[in-house]
Amino acid sequence: MFFDTVDFSDLELPAAARALRKEVRAFLQEEARAGTYTPQVGHAEFSADFTRKVAVRGWIGMTWPKRYGGQERSYLERFVVTEEMLAAAAPCAAHWFADRQIGPGLLRYGSEKLKQKYLPAIARGKCYFALGMSEPNSGSDLASVKTRAERVPGGWRVNGQKVWTSWAHKAHAFFVLCRTSPDTGNRHEGLSQLVVELNAPGVTVRPILLMNGFHHFNEVFLDNVFVPDDMVVGEVGQGWKQITSELALERSGPERYMITFPLLVELIRRLGKTADARALEHIGKLTARFWALRRMSLGIALTLERSIPGEGGAKHATPDLATEAALLKDVGTFYEREITDAARLLVGVEPDPDAPDAFVRHLADAIVFSPISTIRGGTTQVLRTLIARRLLGPRT
Repeated sequence: MFFDTVDFSDLELPAAARALRKEVRAFLQEEARAGTYTPQVGHAEFSADFTRKVAVRGWIGMTWPKRYGGQERSYLERFVVTEEMLAAAAPCAAHWFADRQIGPGLLRYGSEKLKQKYLPAIARGKCYFALGMSEPNSGSDLASVKTRAERVPGGWRVNGQKVWTSWAHKAHAFFVLCRTSPDTGNRHEGLSQLVVELNAPGVTVRPILLMNGFHHFNEVFLDNVFVPDDMVVGEVGQGWKQITSELALERSGPERYMITFPLLVELIRRLGKTADARALEHIGKLTARFWALRRMSLGIALTLERSIPGEGGAKHATPDLATEAALLKDVGTFYEREITDAARLLVGVEPDPDAPDAFVRHLADAIVFSPISTIRGGTTQVLRTLIARRLLGPRT
């Protein structure tokens, strides 16, 4: 029923990936010692300097073809880099979306012009992307988007509003999901993806501040924004197919269960050898669940990776793993909350985001982040609807 098309037979890390893990870990430890960033649980910080350093090492777009700035390295190696960045709570926001979703989306659906324009710049750490999916009153129901693009000479005129757009105030461009044809009754038809430059005339970005004053989210208003024909991603009207494949990448990665991992590490350090039976039981359960989630994530990632074109094109047909990705995301984000709950239960401290103690600081950050985890990338209700439809069949 679930994971029957996922290949779990090749999940052992080869020597190249193990060597890369040591290299990435040494780099992150050196950066932390130098004070170039402070680990922060929750949303990754935006650091253009850090992203450029990562790019110099070839760790952005590392599975992409070399002609687009990639390294043609294995997906297992990319997975290792992602794990280490998350474990260190590194400031990867400048390249996170572009590396995970935008690049694979352009490789699979984008024109040669779009690939040449954006992929090498992303791989060099010089181009930052955001995602224009969610809208007011739509929640995670992307099929209900109201942003519209009307055909005009030479392109499209776009009007609408996007919300919860992470780092749009610092990104150069974003993928916009919009309607390019009238509603036919099938909400999945008539949707398209456009690349919109965020400095284009008619684009307005307004901040949405978190309760701690942190500026991560934004509203983006599109008022008669002209988008040339050559900025359409893939085929006009095929946006739903494209966006669901990108969401599978977003929902199935380590960032859906490792965001609070640094807090788990500090919790184990804090408990040390004095942990009582109750604490050991909690830690044992959390550790076992982590390895189960990791195995699920790696299996999905490897299966999806086979459908992302490289120099020789895709090797296999793309299986539909949207439900498996939704299941992993649902279980994983609740797992992240369970780490926070265990830390609060087992150690009696006052959370403080400015504390010198890493455990106290991570706990404060995790508490603030907690409401976000089950919303971003698809709400729990939407994900469980996808899962239920696989189990029960479509509604009649």
